[in-house]
Amino acid sequence: MNVLDELRSLDYRDPGRWPLPVRAAAVALAFVVLAVVLIYVFVWNEQRPQLQQYAAEEQQLRAEFKSKHAKAVNLDLYKQQLKDIERSFGALLRQLPGRTEVPSLLVDISQTGLGAGLEEKLFQPQPEQRKDFYAELPIKIRLTGSYHQFGEFVSGLAALPRIVTLHDIEIKPDNKDAYDQLSLELTAKTYRYLDEDEIAAGEAEKKADTAHRPPAPAAN
Repeated sequence: MNVLDELRSLDYRDPGRWPLPVRAAAVALAFVVLAVVLIYVFVWNEQRPQLQQYAAEEQQLRAEFKSKHAKAVNLDLYKQQLKDIERSFGALLRQLPGRTEVPSLLVDISQTGLGAGLEEKLFQPQPEQRKDFYAELPIKIRLTGSYHQFGEFVSGLAALPRIVTLHDIEIKPDNKDAYDQLSLELTAKTYRYLDEDEIAAGEAEKKADTAHRPPAPAAN
């Protein structure tokens, strides 16, 4: 009788009469099945959330690695871009006059109007307005002349080596009898960079204002 025939002849309702090798194999198989069930219930099932967390962290770390790797690969390009930005910023900064250059710039603006043939009715510098690293210097200007002369004036300002912007422009007739006699009112703004001492003083003033600012009232 071969093994298959012997297994077919077994009485599954009376395992005690099975041959010893068969009983040993059945017990071993039962232990294996029980062990698998216990591992699934008490190990895998309980640690599954933790494994999922580790898997999510792995994906996040992979994404961070890819991002940092891309930055590392393009590091030389970023350095070159930073140098280009610093160079452009330096070129713009050089167009801002220093404190000692402002009077000559005001003269240049005034002379530009006179050079265009305009009559200067008002040229009044206003208090400067300080920003982070530069200061705005507004100038109230009123000139009289023709459209053509106004165009020469604006072109002359644009040709100055320093930055000058025009704001609040208003043109109106100045003489009812002369159609081309007009009045131009505007605010010209030029800019100067602040010295390191001025920047430090401004930061100190901000800190002092913050320190002396009364606390906000408590909410009811």
